[in-house]
Amino acid sequence: MSTPKTRSKGRITLQHVAEQAGVSPITVSRALRGERAVAPDLVARVRAAADALGYVPDIAARSLASSHSSHVAVLIPLLSNTLFVDLVENIQRALRPAGFQTLIGITHYDPKEEEQLLREQLAHRPAGLVVTGFERSEATRRLIAASGLPCVHTMEVSDAPQVYCVGFSQQDAGQAMTRHLLSGGARRIAFAGAQLDSRVIQRANGYRHALQLAGCYRPELEFLRTEPSSIALGARMFEDIMALPSPPDAIFFCNDDLAQGALLAALRLGISVPGTVAVAGFNDLAGSDQMVPPLTSLRTPRGEIGTRAAAMLLQLMQGRSVAQSCIELPYELVARGSTAPG
Repeated sequence: MSTPKTRSKGRITLQHVAEQAGVSPITVSRALRGERAVAPDLVARVRAAADALGYVPDIAARSLASSHSSHVAVLIPLLSNTLFVDLVENIQRALRPAGFQTLIGITHYDPKEEEQLLREQLAHRPAGLVVTGFERSEATRRLIAASGLPCVHTMEVSDAPQVYCVGFSQQDAGQAMTRHLLSGGARRIAFAGAQLDSRVIQRANGYRHALQLAGCYRPELEFLRTEPSSIALGARMFEDIMALPSPPDAIFFCNDDLAQGALLAALRLGISVPGTVAVAGFNDLAGSDQMVPPLTSLRTPRGEIGTRAAAMLLQLMQGRSVAQSCIELPYELVARGSTAPG
């Protein structure tokens, strides 16, 4: 009979476990899958042999043999932003009890990189796809369509037919934050955006619409940067905006890290917030409630988006119809000390 030591130089296979347990490979396979036809004493013997040898089942080979995959491809822009960490954690938490693992791809907001990642992930034959938003190359759209796999879009909503999505209206959320600043008495309201992905542009559209309705829109108060959003960039943008001959009385930053940088810059420069200028962010990231003053932000439902998107994908992968192809979740405006009370 084989021993763990004799197998230490190569990969342990099903055959090795069968030899160790003194049974056939098919019995090992059935025992490890938990089939009831295998006697309890044989199951115990097989599991003991597998544990002793350190055997790990070849899920990829099993998937190929059965035409059923046990993983889901998830494409997100970044993992350095807790927004997407919360999303992925909830997707994984919902999928694991159903026997699915997540294969995560980081696109870095690059359409070419997203296309390449998708090609690589499709080669692993995933059971389904989760993607972020709707902005992508035509080649990637064709890949998703040609795969025939169920696909759920997150963070945005669409009423297009045959499109499955879970998110919220980025434009409405941008409009809500701008209305909050208007309600506090601000009239010269700047918008500071970075990265400029489709969701930032939608927030900017909401900002414009709210100001146009109020008769306060000034295009010169839009500050759009293509660099990745960061605390350091937020500080620089705040300094530039407040150095204008006629600075604004409020600034709406497209993401909390920018707004956090702005508050730190205001402390350094001795600029009163919200006395001289009100500051608001978006996404209500960790630490925003601990800033000085605490940052007003719009809390997005990214955790629930992950949970609901995973539940929708599970239904689609199981061949079941879903009651709603588009689930629009509510957001929450969290007013804190960085803006005048509305």
